[in-house]
Amino acid sequence: MRFLRRKDADSAESEIDVTEDALTDEAKKGHTPGKGRPTPRRRDAEQRRRGPVAPPPRTTREAMKRARGNKEERKQLSAKRREMRLEQRERMMAGDEKYLMPRDRGPVKGYIRDLVDSKRNLLGLFMPLALVIFVALLFPNPQVQSLTTLFCLLMLVAMIIEGILMGRRITRLVRSRYPKETVRGLSVGWYSFIRASQIRKLRVPKPRVVPGDKV
Repeated sequence: MRFLRRKDADSAESEIDVTEDALTDEAKKGHTPGKGRPTPRRRDAEQRRRGPVAPPPRTTREAMKRARGNKEERKQLSAKRREMRLEQRERMMAGDEKYLMPRDRGPVKGYIRDLVDSKRNLLGLFMPLALVIFVALLFPNPQVQSLTTLFCLLMLVAMIIEGILMGRRITRLVRSRYPKETVRGLSVGWYSFIRASQIRKLRVPKPRVVPGDKV
């Protein structure tokens, strides 16, 4: 009986040792050791990424010198941006596809512009006619106002008729020139009307042909 008890005690001790070792291993696996240092704040991390911050100016002269330097940098940056805008506008006016508006891109739109620019039409007088109406309203004479209004009304009717006929003609030519393209008559007619109603010197992009050229 004494030996049995000793054996049972030994087995119990060995089981306890095994259990403690298993718990120790599990604790080692699940335990994450600390970094040994506090987590940096977001502001400190952003400053570290941006680089060292210049110390504050010690004198008024130094502060004025820094302000002058920053002003010159802003002027140089503004000048570069102005040059880029001018270059983009020049290329857009020249018809570079990369710098054109989405509505003006593509060979079909270029062909429509050439067809419009190769003809003289009454729609080119649309903006000057609006100016004439505005000036006529300033005259106190009712006869002048009525005659001017009648003349402008007749011109508007003629422009509308010309725009419809021009839209049909250009739509027919575009469909024959680009049979594989999806050409909508209303879209082509409206694009042609807007192009023709603008003053020739103000059209964007600039006309590639002159009136009378064969397109």
